[in-house]
Amino acid sequence: MTPVDSVSVTQAPFGILPDGQHVSAFTLTNRQGMQVKVLDFGTIISAIHVPDRDGNFADVVLGFERIEPYLANSAFLGAVIGRFGNRIAEGRFSLDGKDYQLAVNNAPNHLHGGNQGFHQVMWQAEPFTRDDTVGITFTRSSPHGEDGYPGKLDVTVVYELDNDNALSLRYHAVTDQATPVNLTNHSYFNLAGQGTILGHEVTINADRYLPVDAGSIPTGELAHVSGTPFDLRQSTVIGDSIDLPHEQIRIGRGYDHNFVLNQKPGKLLNLAASVREPVSGRLMQVYTQEPGIQFYSGNFLDGSQHGKQGPIRYRGALCLETQHFPDAPNQSHFPSTILRPGQVYRTQTVYRFSAE
Repeated sequence: MTPVDSVSVTQAPFGILPDGQHVSAFTLTNRQGMQVKVLDFGTIISAIHVPDRDGNFADVVLGFERIEPYLANSAFLGAVIGRFGNRIAEGRFSLDGKDYQLAVNNAPNHLHGGNQGFHQVMWQAEPFTRDDTVGITFTRSSPHGEDGYPGKLDVTVVYELDNDNALSLRYHAVTDQATPVNLTNHSYFNLAGQGTILGHEVTINADRYLPVDAGSIPTGELAHVSGTPFDLRQSTVIGDSIDLPHEQIRIGRGYDHNFVLNQKPGKLLNLAASVREPVSGRLMQVYTQEPGIQFYSGNFLDGSQHGKQGPIRYRGALCLETQHFPDAPNQSHFPSTILRPGQVYRTQTVYRFSAE
């Protein structure tokens, strides 16, 4: 891939769902030649091609070449997650005096919106091009009772790519009843384009993290990272810390924890995390308005699924899911995730790619 004269978006068939709906893949290309491929099924990011320090491009996210594997996307590869990213204990919460039971799809808990969620449905897609950016606006209406959630939720997700190799994800939602909302994206990154992420270097701008119980539900403690494998405030080689003897590492089989981000008051977007792959020189910086970020090191990938580059390997990629905190509807001291009629849910995350 080489730099091009102008930004562009193209559309191509990507397969047919069992109910006969046709899925499209939209490819965003900027003037640097960076490309992002997004599906209108689950608004799934199925490919991101970025250059290394020598200008060689590689696809740095996990995904599939066909629609069929995405129909059993138990790892949520590349998808938008909703209504609630991460876990809710036992799929239960109370809101305004009423108890709700959600799908239990990660026994004994509710995970990433449920059995259908936002990752297993079609979205309306409207591509756009501007002078210096290209993108797609995705919309859908989640009906009252979908996956057990109250209220009709109208959702917009905008993916926009600029010429500085920054991919912006903007989320917007309104509701007609009070409901939990916590949207994120579940892309798996490997900046080498192959192998494992053990040689990647990660930095997370967080003084605290959330310890979890055996079911990966936060205990409620906001624990300090000092003296633990969760102190990633300085660049750390993942392979040097991921198997250190620590109870939380044992529970997560590696990293699978929410970090409480250090935020600068009044700043729209804060630098949450950085990942560097030293061989290629590729660097990804994550900026967000969210109070937390889930660092997941691919501990449950097991090679049973075949992606674009072959078997999806154990620790073959990592996720950095910007979010509010897991189980927030049940933990009142966590930042609230309840959206009410008349309010607007609005948040932004940016993945910026470069090479050193």
